Parts: sequence; C-alpha cells; structure tokens
Amino acid sequence: MIVILKPKTSKKQVEEVAREVQKLGYTPHPIFGELQTVIAAIGDERTHHTLESLTVFPQVERVLPVQKRYKTVSRESKSEDTVVDVDGIKIGGGNFVIMAGPCSVESEEQLISTARAVKARGAKILRGGAYKPRTSPYEFQGLGREGLRILAAAKQETGLKIITEVLSERDVEHVCEFADVLQVGARNAQNFQLLIECAKSRKPVLLKRGMSERIEEWLLAAEYILSQGNPNVLLCERGIRTFETYTRNTLDLAAVAIAKKESHLPVIVDPSQGCGRADLVPILCRGAVAVGADGLLIEVHPFPAEALSDGQQQIDFNVFSQLISELEPFLNTTKRKLL
Repeated sequence: MIVILKPKTSKKQVEEVAREVQKLGYTPHPIFGELQTVIAAIGDERTHHTLESLTVFPQVERVLPVQKRYKTVSRESKSEDTVVDVDGIKIGGGNFVIMAGPCSVESEEQLISTARAVKARGAKILRGGAYKPRTSPYEFQGLGREGLRILAAAKQETGLKIITEVLSERDVEHVCEFADVLQVGARNAQNFQLLIECAKSRKPVLLKRGMSERIEEWLLAAEYILSQGNPNVLLCERGIRTFETYTRNTLDLAAVAIAKKESHLPVIVDPSQGCGRADLVPILCRGAVAVGADGLLIEVHPFPAEALSDGQQQIDFNVFSQLISELEPFLNTTKRKLL
C-alpha cells in the first residue's frame, strides 16, 4: 500500500506514520519529494491489517492499495483463462455453453418437454428453479424438493447437466445431491455464509451479480468462493437496477467485458433476467457473444403465457431455435466454439 502524506509534513511526522506502518506488519519505505512525501508500505495486503485507518493521522492525505482486493479472482494471480469442468462440459477457454430451461420447475411434463427441446437445439445444461426467491410471499415459491426430483428425472432422460438455485446454507447439501452447478442468485450475491457453504461443496458455482452490486463487489463475492479452495466459479451478469423502466433490469454488457479483463473466470450472461422482455432476449444474446461472454443462461418455456413465474421474459421453443441459429457468426468472429 502507499501512504500519501500532506505537503510540508515534517520529518518527525513522517517518522510517526512510518512507526505505525511497521507496527501494523509492513516495512515502511519513505520517499521524499520536493513538496510531498509518500511511504511505500511493503507487505502482503491479504494477511496484514489494512492501512486505511492511518487517515486518522492529520498528516496523512490518503492511502492507496497497490494490490487488487480480489486476489485469487484477478488476472494478476492467473493470466490464462480458467476452464470450469461441469462433469465433462468445459466452460471457458474458447468453449461456449448454452444453459436453458424454465424459470421455475412447474411439473414433470413441463420440464421434461423443455429439456428435450433445448437439448435438441444445442443446450448442454438444463436450468430450472426448484426453490424460487420471490418479492411477494404470495407468489409461486417453487416446488422445493419435488422440483429437485423432477430435475433429476429430466437429467436421467436427456443426459443434460442441471443448474438450479440454492437459497440457504441449510439447503446446500441437499441441492448438491441433484445439481451439477449451484446457482447463487442476485438476492444472495453478498450472502457470504451461503457463498462459503457453496464453496465447501466443491461443486461449480454460478454467481449472479447483485441487482445493485458494483463490479468490484461482484468479484469480491467470487473471491469468497475461491478463497475457500473452490476454483470452479462462473460469473453471471444478469442486469442491474437503474432508473430505466422500459426494461425490468438494465443488462450491463460493459460489465462482461470488464470482468473478462479483470478476472480469469468464465462469464455467463442471463439475458432473460437482464431485460425482463422475451422480445429482447435474442438481441441481447447476440450482444453477449459479441462482447466475449463464455455462455448464456436463457429462460425457455413451452407456453410462456401460462408460466407460473416471469412468463413475460421466457421464450418458446421456436424462438429459442431461431436464436441459436443466429449465434454462429458471432461465435466465429469471437473465436468461440459452441459445445
């Protein structure tokens, strides 16, 4: 870290701050300029006390971190792309994967018909919510354990891998029995105890960005998982809440490009949640591929008008089929291969 002192700080005041830097576990190296002095504090910021508290000294102007706060997530710790292996399906490193299925598991017929349809059109992973976090307690909350059983039946019939959301620490072990990828939703993006429990499972984790979460906070949430020894993290941009009301959320494609630059982790885009409008989903899918995303998480339903949750943002089988066919030129341009 670098401690920047105010102009005309006396040598005695510099020494006072240097002693405190040393007391906090760093090696201080004062650098004297004509007008201003800085102290380079040498040490591992991951294991030492933060020096930001030094701003209580009247002679300290500000403290700047040198290392990124997200250590293991950053490109500085690993320059090559991470490839997350979901039971043989490798995501990242030039591989592009489609995850598709309904917002909620509603019935065995609904889910299995969707699983067959999305598999036939190129999906490798079936999405479907058994547990649903809803804004109102009176809205459909999912089928719970019955929903997990139906997901298992769909996997057995089609061979698709399963991604489903886990809402609570107490559910992690049970959901792991059925899921190949654990999804942490936007409402739990900074539920750190849940992130730690998911990490301990050693299952791949798809971490959605919180609806009001800054990119740094998103990457720091991923750091919780990696710091527990689980490197299998998929970042997911799913739109953020802004002042715009034309769409449900504002899909931040710039965040995808930034995450790819700052982090070695694969980045997935959820265009369905990202805009909340089925008619915009195909367009946003093309945009996601163009900015370098490693996969898509798309809501697909046999009859969106009859869906028990978020029908307005789910596409039917025909639109899904057309969408997939339109991705090829964008994948070729960005040198990605559809699995």
